[in-house]
Amino acid sequence: MNGPGLVSLAWRNLWRQKRRTILTLISIAFGGFLAVMMTAMQDRSFADFIDNAARFGAGHVTIQHPEYRDRPTLTRSVTDADAVREEAEADRYVVKVVDRTSGQAMLATAKDSFGAFFIAYDPALETEDTMEFTQGLVAGKLFESADDKGIILGHVLAKNLGAELGDKVVYTLTDRSGEIVSGMQRLTGIVNTGSVSTDAALMLLPIGTVRDVIGYEPNETTQVAVFLEDGRNAPGVAMRLGKQVGDDKTVLTWDELQPEIKAFVAMKIGGGRVFEIVIGVLVAAGIFNTIFMSVLERTREFGIMLAIGYSPRQVFSMVMWESVFLAGLGLLGAIAVTALPYWYMHGTGIDLTEVYAQQGGVDIGGVGMDPILRIGIYPENALIIALAIVGATILAGVYPAWRAGRVDPVESINLV
Repeated sequence: MNGPGLVSLAWRNLWRQKRRTILTLISIAFGGFLAVMMTAMQDRSFADFIDNAARFGAGHVTIQHPEYRDRPTLTRSVTDADAVREEAEADRYVVKVVDRTSGQAMLATAKDSFGAFFIAYDPALETEDTMEFTQGLVAGKLFESADDKGIILGHVLAKNLGAELGDKVVYTLTDRSGEIVSGMQRLTGIVNTGSVSTDAALMLLPIGTVRDVIGYEPNETTQVAVFLEDGRNAPGVAMRLGKQVGDDKTVLTWDELQPEIKAFVAMKIGGGRVFEIVIGVLVAAGIFNTIFMSVLERTREFGIMLAIGYSPRQVFSMVMWESVFLAGLGLLGAIAVTALPYWYMHGTGIDLTEVYAQQGGVDIGGVGMDPILRIGIYPENALIIALAIVGATILAGVYPAWRAGRVDPVESINLV
């Protein structure tokens, strides 16, 4: 018997022990469910986290003065921001490019004074996908133009300064020549980013107003922030832009500017991979046990098949076809049990706002965590899981199938 005959025989053999087959399929489906949900949770949470890091920082890719990273002073600037933006926007992976001016400042009110980190931006260029700070406005209003008046503070910093909306706030910083200069604005907005450390030191200003104070030209800034649709493309984009912008600028990726976040993501991804491997080994062991026990119970049957003319290769093929059927049905089962939970978690998710609020906000490296837990798996990871399910199931049947083909007909027929 060859071809379709062995296939149909393998299919019938699979259902001779329905309970065992169904339990095996359940274990495969459950293993696939766990692998998909864990991977999807990891993919989405870290993709969102990296995007948040880009919005809290200076983009997925940052273009700045070569010495600004080591000595972030306003004397080290990018003087042709418009031309740099045009070059960056030409890359196919880039979705938005903005220029910002940032640095250290000292704030003072009638009640107290504190150090702060300021970011000056152009409201006409920024969107909710490029600046996370503006999404947490809890009082007042945002800037409407680059030359607007006012100042926006993190809610912890405003509390420490004893400042309320409308109060005067004096900020002192060094200009592009290294001289100490001051500016005064009234508090027009208060934000809550979800990161206590950030809210205790954040000051937002309109970029045009800051340029006037520190003596920058209209086309001058400290950083050009480049935002991508997929943060995983950052190294390639940075490499291409590095060849275009010239030696008077450097191009850095988000993980180079925020190494603590890179280390956290790498650690969590590594832990997730180990967990997935453990799940895979356990599922494969269960499949192997099922197929191997099935072979042991049918030793006499294999002996008779070999005695009446079946070759060891045909017996091997028949058992392998049983593994293939288990793999296919198990994969379909995994898709079936995963579809609805995945759809819900991808679209709606779990709201952890109250939990985060009780903890005073959750942040890592100054980057606030999204309080809505959602999932989303990269297509290549979904394909890897599907191939792993099929591959593990088929491989688990190789030894039992080989054992079945090696049965001695005379000895096996005499077994009771």
